[in-house]
Amino acid sequence: MGFTERDEEREVEREIERGREREREREREREREREREREREKERERERERERERERERERKRERERERERERERERERERER
Repeated sequence: MGFTERDEEREVEREIERGREREREREREREREREREREREKERERERERERERERERERKRERERERERERERERERERER
């Protein structure tokens, strides 16, 4: 029993199918990587939002401190006027 033409055709078909399967697997891996990158980007965006919120909070604190300082200054002015 030698290697027949039909055997050769089947082997070629198997090789083609293995190549297609490898390509499908590569595409699945690329999709998984794209999904991981989307998740990383969402996390970076959440972190940027947290940082913006921290900055807003720092600004509110600075504003409250400036307001307290203005109030102290007004109080000193009232004291001087007396």
